[in-house]
Amino acid sequence: MKSLHLKAGRDKSLRRRHPWIFSGALERVDGEPASGETVLVKSAAGQPVALAAWSPQSQIRARVWSFDCSVSVDEGFFRETVSRAAALRNALPAFHHTNALRLVHGESDGLPGVVVDRYADVLVAQFLSAGAERWRDAILDALAEATGCEAIYERSDAEVRALEGLPPRAGFARGNREARRCPILEHGLHFRVDVEQGQKTGFFLDQRENRQRVRALAAGREVLDAFCYTGGFSIAALAGGASRVTALESSPVALEVARENLAANSLDASRVEFLQADVFRHLRLLRDQGLACDLIVLDPPKFAPTAAQAKNAARAYKDINLLALRLLRPGGLLATFSCSGGVPAELFQSIVAGAAADAGVDARIIERLGAGADHPVALQFPEGEYLKGLLLLRA
Repeated sequence: MKSLHLKAGRDKSLRRRHPWIFSGALERVDGEPASGETVLVKSAAGQPVALAAWSPQSQIRARVWSFDCSVSVDEGFFRETVSRAAALRNALPAFHHTNALRLVHGESDGLPGVVVDRYADVLVAQFLSAGAERWRDAILDALAEATGCEAIYERSDAEVRALEGLPPRAGFARGNREARRCPILEHGLHFRVDVEQGQKTGFFLDQRENRQRVRALAAGREVLDAFCYTGGFSIAALAGGASRVTALESSPVALEVARENLAANSLDASRVEFLQADVFRHLRLLRDQGLACDLIVLDPPKFAPTAAQAKNAARAYKDINLLALRLLRPGGLLATFSCSGGVPAELFQSIVAGAAADAGVDARIIERLGAGADHPVALQFPEGEYLKGLLLLRA
């Protein structure tokens, strides 16, 4: 087996079981491993540390499959790892309330670069690293075996693949069926998921429990749902008894699905308005009109995929939170989120605090929000906790 040798002192993160090896940590490479090939990682003293997938074009030069160097990284390895991930989801309380769950959450499930979401009887898979790409067929076989799902749609079209030297790819990897509007059920509410063209894998499963929280808080409130996408929070708020919901989204395609989602549920459609608008511009318009709301949800797209974009993202997050806090009535609630990996939780809270100061309002954190339990975070891999949210009460 070809091997990687680390520089002196650069095995500390691996000893703590962090799964990434950056290019700057490498002293030398024995042999010429192919993209995605499994290599043995050795410390500067020559001690075996881990088995990892080689990625010659990425700054993350290798991603660890296992810290047990005696295992074989083969079809059986992936069959066992996928089976373990599926068993974890089957044991979650959410399993009894929805037929849509994250099945594999990358490094935190021991499968770096692999993301799999289940929408009823359709799986949507992303292979985002060189190692995941090399073992794609074995992982697909393991997914079909563990779930019994015959249709697996691939959405390996994320920009991060370019960093691995991989071209984008999308389409059915296993089976074939109409999946443009895949029906799912979530806590008694019906949604249609566009697994072919929707953002990420088609639906934001990480917000499931937060949609339920908004639903529980919405009774009698006037709600503003900014960046509503396909209407998840809006429909949850309506089901919770909101007196009025205004939902803003720039994508006409997403709004088309949102209206289909509304029609799929027995709810009073007269109490919700879906508006196609630039959210930043429309929030300013609502401010100038003197609109006031009782509950606002801010769930914007990823402003900072990496730390390099954090400065620009901070300005955008501050802008929308400042506007939202000015639109919020005293005693009102703001559920504000960031899914940007480049913006850690501490920075996000600081940004929102600055927005409150500039808005001239006092607000308190009454809950911290994050992804559901089907998005586990390995203790040694804090990067897996990308979604962070705050539920604020305006004084």
